[in-house]
Amino acid sequence: MVTEIDRMLAANREWLAQFPGDLPVAPARGVAVVACMDSRMPLFGMLGLAVGDAHVIRNAGGVVTDDTLRSLAVSQHLLGTRAIVLVHHTDCGLQKASDDEFADLVESRTGHRPPWSARAFDDVDADVRESIGVITAAPYLLSTEVRGTVYDVATGQLREVS
Repeated sequence: MVTEIDRMLAANREWLAQFPGDLPVAPARGVAVVACMDSRMPLFGMLGLAVGDAHVIRNAGGVVTDDTLRSLAVSQHLLGTRAIVLVHHTDCGLQKASDDEFADLVESRTGHRPPWSARAFDDVDADVRESIGVITAAPYLLSTEVRGTVYDVATGQLREVS
């Protein structure tokens, strides 16, 4: 039986024909992208990025967590990025339940309540603005430009949040 991981490993063997070679560790365009993990967002194509252009940090909701801030600090202090773009999206899974509902669901299925919040939200634009605020308030980041966007999963359009 061929598994999904088997398919991925086979795809990697085919991809080697277009492998770009050994690239510098620092992103060529000096930017870090913080985005949701949603499988409908093809970040490289929709942002015009190539391998080696940007750091991409993905998690559920594109939420700026302590680990996101840790990754951004490494990206900036060790690898020279300064600009940060947030990419949230319409129809996000984190809009489907409250933090308590999610924790209840996990606990009912596993017997364990998660020690962290899912960080659910109702308003995607407000969540982008909150994430920008968390980044700009972090005293250990060097960002010169932080901007937020929302990707429409139905149309493919990316719009900036003011």
